Amino acid sequence: MKNNPLAKKVETQMAPPSCAPTLPIASAGELKNNIKRMLIEQDAVLVAHYYTAPELQDLADETGGLVADSLEMARFGHAHPAKTLVVAGVRFMGETAKILNPEKRVLMPDLDATCSLDVGCPAEEFARFCDSHPGRTVVVYANTSAAVKARADWVVTSGIAVKLIDYLSKRGETILWAPDRYLGDYVRKVTGADMVLWQGACVVHEEFKADLLRVLRRQHPDAAVLVHPESPAGVIEQADVVGSTTGIIDAARQLSARKFIVATDSGILHKLRQAAPEKIFLEAPTAGAGATCESCARCPWMAMNSLEKLHEVLRHGHREIVIDEPVRRRAMLPIKRLMDFAQGQSAVPRVPDDVRVAACR
Repeated sequence: MKNNPLAKKVETQMAPPSCAPTLPIASAGELKNNIKRMLIEQDAVLVAHYYTAPELQDLADETGGLVADSLEMARFGHAHPAKTLVVAGVRFMGETAKILNPEKRVLMPDLDATCSLDVGCPAEEFARFCDSHPGRTVVVYANTSAAVKARADWVVTSGIAVKLIDYLSKRGETILWAPDRYLGDYVRKVTGADMVLWQGACVVHEEFKADLLRVLRRQHPDAAVLVHPESPAGVIEQADVVGSTTGIIDAARQLSARKFIVATDSGILHKLRQAAPEKIFLEAPTAGAGATCESCARCPWMAMNSLEKLHEVLRHGHREIVIDEPVRRRAMLPIKRLMDFAQGQSAVPRVPDDVRVAACR
């Protein structure tokens, strides 16, 4: 976050927590069995993001839940008949589930698991930003609070941002975009849209280093580079594929390369190795001067999710997402627009639906 003007504010409001402790195998197995039983007893389903711990992803798969990106998590939770949704991810994902499902109980392993993009875009400041740019269509990334979504015309995810902004731009609309400036800049370059950007950033993706990525590419000239568009421009420019989490997984499965350099949260490696077990995945570098690891691409808030906390929340029924009803109703409108727009794109093949095959190499 060194180059992020909101870095100090984010650090003050929510310092990144330490990762959840690793449980002994026997204890983890016992917890999983108890969790499976409680999910059935409580008519609950578990949805987990690709960036959560492997054991949570596996548990979601094993119990009829879902491991996915934020859009698919929202779709699945909305369509599933379970009375309780348990969301393993960060707070905006739980809020989105509650916005779409007011009649359901929405639980999270840790309500303090937030996101630097969310924290770095306070609703009151965002409202003033909107007021200073009247006449623009307000498009916010899913990584925002319910209150920010309530001020928006559209919500987008990384997988559909280019298509949606291109659609709006061709209708003659000018865009106010928030909060991730790297994703916004990428979308603006691809579509040519007239966009004003809020200056937010993801603490994970912002740390990928373009110079060190060039070094790693020289060391592995046969590797294809997969980059999430929340990354800096110098990293995106080196990509063979730029895509959402789902798009990156699809690209790894479908492309002919046998080796990949991956520039997104390392939590995705678990699903990548399941999707393409015969392929090799290398983490893109985040290290700078004095760094203690070559790649530290791990969201500290995603790491707050754990089997132990999941067991606890099901056992006690606390950590429930609550949203003021007027805010929820207003925030539902741009989310529903997103889902309706995405549904209209469903006939398009997955690749390059969520990914752009770069022509920069």
